[in-house]
Amino acid sequence: MSIIQTIRDKAAWIIIGAIALALIAFIVQDAFQNQSMFRGSTTTIGVVNGQDIDAVSFEEKFKRAEEMYRQQGYPLNDMMRGNIRDGIWNEYVDEAIMGDRYEDLGISVSDKELSDILYGANPPQDLRQQFTDPKTGQYDPNAAYQQIQALRKQKSSPMYQSFFGQYLPALATQRQKEKYVSLLAASSYVPKWMVDRILTDNSQRAAISYVNIPYSTVSDSSIRINDKQITDYVAKHADEYKQEQTRTIEYVMFDAGPTKEDSNAILNQVNAVKDEFRTTDDIAAFMVRNGSETNFTGAYEQKSKINSQHADSLFSLKEGEMTGPYLEGGNYVVARLIGKRTMPDSVKVRHILIKSADQGKPTIPDSIAKKRMDSVTNAIKGGANFDSMVVRYSDDQGSKDKGGEYDFASAQFGQISKEFAEVAFYGSVGDKKVVKVDNSAYSGYHYIEVLGQKKFEPAFNIAYFTKAIVPSDETTNREMGIASQFAAESRNKKQFDDNARAKKYNKLIAVDVKPLDATVSNLGSSRELVKWIFDAKTGDISERPIPVDDKFVVPMLTKVYEEGTMSVDKARPMVETILRNQLKAEQITRKIGTASTIDAVAKATSSPLAKSDSILFGTTFIPNVGQEAKVIGASFNKTYQTRVSPPIAGNAGVFVLKIDNLSAVSSADANPAQQKEQMEQMQQRAFSDPRQITEILKKTVKIKDNRYKFF
Repeated sequence: MSIIQTIRDKAAWIIIGAIALALIAFIVQDAFQNQSMFRGSTTTIGVVNGQDIDAVSFEEKFKRAEEMYRQQGYPLNDMMRGNIRDGIWNEYVDEAIMGDRYEDLGISVSDKELSDILYGANPPQDLRQQFTDPKTGQYDPNAAYQQIQALRKQKSSPMYQSFFGQYLPALATQRQKEKYVSLLAASSYVPKWMVDRILTDNSQRAAISYVNIPYSTVSDSSIRINDKQITDYVAKHADEYKQEQTRTIEYVMFDAGPTKEDSNAILNQVNAVKDEFRTTDDIAAFMVRNGSETNFTGAYEQKSKINSQHADSLFSLKEGEMTGPYLEGGNYVVARLIGKRTMPDSVKVRHILIKSADQGKPTIPDSIAKKRMDSVTNAIKGGANFDSMVVRYSDDQGSKDKGGEYDFASAQFGQISKEFAEVAFYGSVGDKKVVKVDNSAYSGYHYIEVLGQKKFEPAFNIAYFTKAIVPSDETTNREMGIASQFAAESRNKKQFDDNARAKKYNKLIAVDVKPLDATVSNLGSSRELVKWIFDAKTGDISERPIPVDDKFVVPMLTKVYEEGTMSVDKARPMVETILRNQLKAEQITRKIGTASTIDAVAKATSSPLAKSDSILFGTTFIPNVGQEAKVIGASFNKTYQTRVSPPIAGNAGVFVLKIDNLSAVSSADANPAQQKEQMEQMQQRAFSDPRQITEILKKTVKIKDNRYKFF
């Protein structure tokens, strides 16, 4: 009960809410640790819509969010820290972009609206979870109101700052965004004339005769595309060929993972303590003393919850027996069965808590707490109302208004006090016991009554002694030495290439590395490597190997792409085929010459004459041809009823066509009102996604993101 009690006593619902709403979707890299806070003298981390984002305030926000995640038990690795910073950045960007729009449109949130959000029919999810009456399943706004009003009196507390400084403003911002999105959705309108025109156009059908001269009839080798042609094309279509700031590196990788010898050494360590593990009475101390990757909790785990490739072997053990060592999850494991029993998957209990200490600070003498619990027990035995006793005596504020009741799943066994959990899960329905709890969160006495237990199945108390298979110092130092020698001998591209070739090292490539990446593709997580990449100049080679997971990498920066229009080498793979087909179309057009009939075109190009009898205006596909929008459009140009079309450069070749017939397809199902409604609904859906709207609005302002220079 210790962890849950601590969470409830400290109003963790506020912290959870602040995470969920004030700092939405955070997850990114480590920074400002063991180094100066900023590179250079500037403290501007970015500029959005002319507004500077201060690095100091940004980092203060990050530290608060990081602490919230830490309190909730999240793993704070590079990726998590990176995502946290991404979320904070997006929050700043959204505020800079939307603030003026809210002001111009008069979109605000009143105190009454905030009150409705907190205490109305649709409260935030975290409040609903915290203040839902377990008996009725309904949200209790009065309980939430009392808790918040009590918090108002604690202005010097971190919880006050979190709730009134972050949580409520985040709720207001969220409501402003909802109003803005609703305005956009409500503005959706499709005029009747447009619907009528679309229905009319889509009912048109064409029959054509055509000649298709594929681009493949012209040899690729006959056409050369130079850099100027690429540059000119990209300049004319600049909006289509934008690029982010990215880098490309070549690198040589040295694997410092555990060798066979390292694995055998770990196995020998495990075998050396097997006998002690089999006989020890203090398993928890044994685990700590021998460096086990797992701790011993002594808790039973239901059979269906044990996820192991060796589950059958574990279930067949007798009490006191062991199995292993076996390999699982990169560890050598020895498992010892401590006990078997049946156990419910979920329980319902009610309790009364009398504390003698809270967070290590005495509240009342233990003897007084014991006497008070004895009085409570005797009163209940004498017929006193349990709910009244909870309200009057229990120190568990989280269950006072719920009759002291809790529902627990077996997965929560390790999250509550051992003494409490054993009564709830190992006892029987109807058991009434007093237990003493003494841990870092609180000390005191629980009166516990087991109200219900469900879904019994076999459960196992298994101690797992695990040792990770890691590289030895010798392996790490050896690979580090080899990598260091390669780096020292490779101070320019020629040396880098020659040394890699001479020593038969694989030279690998990583492309499109972005400034804020936490990982490098096919390598692993390493902000250190990404930072080096963006501090380096083209041709630079790292003076020392850079660690990436269990590898050492010697990188060479080969290409630099700045934000803006694509360079020739970046655009060439996308543009070269387009330009080649354009030049092929010119050759084919010259071959067609002055042919003025469809038969003459077929003869001039030695191509077959084909027909398509059912081309619909609303389609994008021509049977036996493919996606050819230009050809479909020309098929409804009435000019080509009396003469052939000019050559049309399509996706797969050059086309010349003549319209044989234009007609309309009768559609009894066409319903203009229904069509109008569907089109407006599509517009509303497009306008109802706040993230999509934000991405669109980002394109209307100038954003300068300098985070990579700081983190």
